[in-house]
Amino acid sequence: MSEPYRPRRSVLYMPGSNERALEKAKTLPVDGLILDLEDAVAPDAKPGARENVCAAAASSAYGQREVTIRVNAAGTPWHDADLEAACAAGPDGIVVPKVGSADEVRSLVAAMERHGAPDRTRLWAMVETPGAVLDARAIAAASDRLAVLVLGTNDLVKELRARFVAGRAPLLTSLSLVVLAAREAGVAVLDGVYNDVVDLEGFEAECRQGVDLGFDGKTLIHPGQVEPCNRAFAPSQAEVEDARGVVAAWAAARGRGVVTHDGRMVENLHVEVAQRVLAVDEAVRSRS
Repeated sequence: MSEPYRPRRSVLYMPGSNERALEKAKTLPVDGLILDLEDAVAPDAKPGARENVCAAAASSAYGQREVTIRVNAAGTPWHDADLEAACAAGPDGIVVPKVGSADEVRSLVAAMERHGAPDRTRLWAMVETPGAVLDARAIAAASDRLAVLVLGTNDLVKELRARFVAGRAPLLTSLSLVVLAAREAGVAVLDGVYNDVVDLEGFEAECRQGVDLGFDGKTLIHPGQVEPCNRAFAPSQAEVEDARGVVAAWAAARGRGVVTHDGRMVENLHVEVAQRVLAVDEAVRSRS
């Protein structure tokens, strides 16, 4: 179920009703965009926003950026029309809020196929409730069309009756369970948003935490968060040099005896980690 690595360090929500924002997105150094029809759009603006984002997604104006459309959730008055229009536009992905089970994934995939979504249009499922966290393993494995799990941390905090605190202690179990599910299924997983767009120090700390937990990247709500997020989720120069050293030491040994690098024992698993670091670095550099 795994697919070639695609950088998703920074994935920025853009309100579908704001044409100026959609235009600005063409210039931002993001890996991905979520053109939003849900939370960022008032009910009376949703039909116009749908036209805006579908036209944007169908264009080739966003270069290497991965372009997705977030539709309104199943059961809302706008979901069916959103999904049909998004499938016709053929974006890289369709982001669906509040996906709660493997059956919902299969139902969404069937609807995408009914509406003629091209093969390249993947499903991104948002995990935003306790039930979805507990079923994340089944959700992640429900369809080969599902490519990404996206944490909806704001909704999750609300559903848990938890508090927004530095370090996110109330969320750590949920975050780790979803990362575990994604890794077993071979799909990507994105951390939730950071709400305080002025607090860059806190934002960068949360990015580092996301890296430590194993996320592929983070969803963002402001252009000012893009560059620090890209830095956090890309290997540092020191990590790249160390990875090259590990791979070189392993190659030089040719399977003979114990291999060491900078005083550390090197096994095949360390080589695989180093090769991934180099692959991520190469993919990131190819985008700049």
